[in-house]
Amino acid sequence: MSDAITPRLQEVFREVFRQPDLTITRTMTAADVQGWDSLRHIELIVAVETAFSVRFKTVEVSRLQTVGDLIDRLTIALNR
Repeated sequence: MSDAITPRLQEVFREVFRQPDLTITRTMTAADVQGWDSLRHIELIVAVETAFSVRFKTVEVSRLQTVGDLIDRLTIALNR
């Protein structure tokens, strides 16, 4: 499932961070992306929820540390 998620998720990242060449990796964190601050994080989560038609609970979002965590959480949400 993550193979199908990653390309779509990468497009969301590129739009949110306005970086058309941004390439995401499973180990990527906020520290790895210029402009990824707390406000941009909220924008990213909202954009991801919209793009994938899912909703995350606050506790789920607070546990996300890496892009890989987000991919895993999306996989779970899409299989509910």
